[in-house]
Amino acid sequence: MQMNPYCSPVCSLQHQDFVLEIHVPSDLYLNWGYYCSTSTMDVELRKKLVKCYIWSIALYGAETWTFRAVDQKHLESFEMLCWRRMGKVSWTDHVKNEDVLLRVKEQRNILHEIRKRKANWISHILRRNCLLQRVIEVNIKGG
Repeated sequence: MQMNPYCSPVCSLQHQDFVLEIHVPSDLYLNWGYYCSTSTMDVELRKKLVKCYIWSIALYGAETWTFRAVDQKHLESFEMLCWRRMGKVSWTDHVKNEDVLLRVKEQRNILHEIRKRKANWISHILRRNCLLQRVIEVNIKGG
C-alpha cells in the first residue's frame, strides 16, 4: 500500500511520521517560495498564503498527535523556517528569531493552533455517542 506523502496516518504518530510531516512541507515550500517572498505581494496576503497552504499540510491530523518536547522544537523550527523564507532572511545572516518575527509582524503560534485544533476535536468527540467517547470518559466496564 502506497501512502500519500502529504497525509500521514492519523491514528499513530511515530517519530518517522513526524519527520515526514515536517520535511514534506519544507520541500513544498521551496516551490511556494517565490510567491511567499515576492515583494510585489502584500505581507498580510503572504502570511495568509503560508498559513493556508503550508501549515494546512504540515498540521494534517495534528489534533491526534502526542507531542514530546523534541517534537515541539521541530514544529517551532518549521514555523521559523516559514517566516524566514517569507522575510527573505538567510540563516547565514545570523538574525535572531525575535527580529524575524518583528519583520513579518507575526508571533509564534503554531503550537497554539495545534492546541486549539485538539480542543475542537475533543469537544466534537464528546458530543457524539460513540466508542471513542466512552474510552475518553472511561465508561467501559471490564469483564
